[in-house]
Amino acid sequence: MGFLNKLFSKETNFPELDRSSDVARTVDNFRRELEGLAQEVDDPLEVIPASDTVYVFIGKPPRKFGIAWIKDGRVHNFKTLAQEEGVHEMKLMMMSEQIRKAYEKNSEAPRYSTTVADQKVVVTQSEPLAKELKEIIH
Repeated sequence: MGFLNKLFSKETNFPELDRSSDVARTVDNFRRELEGLAQEVDDPLEVIPASDTVYVFIGKPPRKFGIAWIKDGRVHNFKTLAQEEGVHEMKLMMMSEQIRKAYEKNSEAPRYSTTVADQKVVVTQSEPLAKELKEIIH
């Protein structure tokens, strides 16, 4: 059964994120908001740092996931896009599919582990994925 579990489950034993790296510094810039998010949700989190934003996959991408992003000290998601910018449900569904495809395309990006609010979090170092997420969402 161990082989099948490895085959069909997402690996969670990633190397520890180097605290002195640029990626770790970016994560630290958003730590307060990430801690709040980690305390709100029970699902696994995967953080994709960008220069002025971090994107957070919630759940188990690429199959079943939600997405949030932290920018300007606020946590945003599809609900805030719908409420604040009037994005319609059909557009959100299309965006979700584009995000899933972007995630799959960048599945080989380096991943690390760190702790946020006593929760193990995956940090994916991928400028191409961050760029695609920015283009899709913004």
